[in-house]
Amino acid sequence: MQNPRMHNANRTLIRRVSAFAFGVLPIALLSCAKAPPTTPSAAGSRNAVEQLRTDIVRTTQAPGVQRGVWGIVVQSLDRNERLFELQPNTLLVPASVAKLAAVATAAEAVGWDFTYETTLRTTGMIRDGVLMGDLIAVGSGDPTIGGRAGEDLSRWVAAVQMAGIQRIFGRIIGDDNAVEEPRPQLAWAWDDLGNTSGALFGALNFAENREVVAVSPGPAAGTPVAIGVDLSAVSRPLTNRATTGAGGSSQLLWAEQRPGEPGLTIAGSMPVGAAPTRLTVSVGNPTLWFANSLLSRLRSQGIEVTGGAWDIDDVEPMPVIAGAQVLFTHRSKPLREIVQPLLKDSINLYAEAVMRLNAVQSQTPTNDAALEGFNKRLTAWGVPANGQQIVDGSGLSRRDTVSAETVLAVLRHMYDPAGTSPFVTGLPIAGVDGTLSERMRNTLAAGNVRAKTGTMSNIRSLAGYVKTRDGETLAFAALVNNFEGPGAAANQALDSIAVLLASFSRRQ
Repeated sequence: MQNPRMHNANRTLIRRVSAFAFGVLPIALLSCAKAPPTTPSAAGSRNAVEQLRTDIVRTTQAPGVQRGVWGIVVQSLDRNERLFELQPNTLLVPASVAKLAAVATAAEAVGWDFTYETTLRTTGMIRDGVLMGDLIAVGSGDPTIGGRAGEDLSRWVAAVQMAGIQRIFGRIIGDDNAVEEPRPQLAWAWDDLGNTSGALFGALNFAENREVVAVSPGPAAGTPVAIGVDLSAVSRPLTNRATTGAGGSSQLLWAEQRPGEPGLTIAGSMPVGAAPTRLTVSVGNPTLWFANSLLSRLRSQGIEVTGGAWDIDDVEPMPVIAGAQVLFTHRSKPLREIVQPLLKDSINLYAEAVMRLNAVQSQTPTNDAALEGFNKRLTAWGVPANGQQIVDGSGLSRRDTVSAETVLAVLRHMYDPAGTSPFVTGLPIAGVDGTLSERMRNTLAAGNVRAKTGTMSNIRSLAGYVKTRDGETLAFAALVNNFEGPGAAANQALDSIAVLLASFSRRQ
């Protein structure tokens, strides 16, 4: 006879799971109702599904995540069958899983072959190796120049040299007017703005709008640390508030953009005698950063510039761009290649740029215009208006909310059975690359699960595709907010769910 307390515990476990769509009975009914006659194989399949559901629910009740709010859906794409759901319509903060929707809608808006165009223009005549005017970089929102999906400024400098320019009697100007002014998106946390996750997106971007700050300890405990940057390309002032700690003390250094302060603060402590270290931080004004970086490269190649680097918004009178001569045109890699590092490495800057592609091409690609196109596309895919409240492309905003059901709708819309589409190939592979390179190793999920991760304080998510032991293709989305344990506990729970799906077999 079954232990009554165990029986009650199982019933409690069952009640947490919501009713299932697509004609599959809820677990409670499967457990209690008299089943119709079935073949042994059908009964085995049903029992396997019941066990999968029980195991997933048990995973959500593990220490560290049992107080969290979960939203989970698992769908067989081969059978069009709902295998599991738990609060599928609850709106949760998705973190970087929001990038799936940004990429999917942008691809539909402009196509995978879309490229960004950035031009280099001159406003004066070239005489005896001297440009008698300004050199202007005119951007359109390419996030990749100098980054993981782009190339450096070598061809830009070569174009200036090919034109015979040895001296610029004028300025290097960054023109960012094709896109709205760089700014944090709605409800970005101020403490993200100093680090690279909060790098601002603009019409002109270079090296993913990141720069390196070198930090060394001072000569004695209690003295300030020493900081250093490449002054030729710096785009905003730095404030040093970091101190040198006693020998053997812990080292903790960070960058922060404090509200109301124009400069970036370096804070924290490092022990006396410690080895120098490097912090990668966001650059502030991306337009000025681009212009300064180009100026630095030109000077390093012996090209003299008399007028310095400028953001076009600070230039009076503003140059007439329409009359400027195009010296060089740079085209980015196609969108199909840009989304590979965007998804695998979860690059927020790229996602913000790609989200803007949802704007109608005749409009200035503001975030609001992009969200209008974004919402229209999701509606056309059958996503209800109350199924998401996404406000940016990267998922960095805590105002972003989405249901697991909505994430699943995106995955179903973008599913490619051949597995060769840029959307599918861009997803991190468990135990292999991207943000999943160190997760789920030595399991059936390794080399199998392709999924986007999401990570913020007390927020974790995982959504993508997996093949079961039988070769059945499943799409899944799992999000958890407000869990009580460390982030590692939430990642472990999500990974356990993915491994359960990879290990699932209908054969008994």
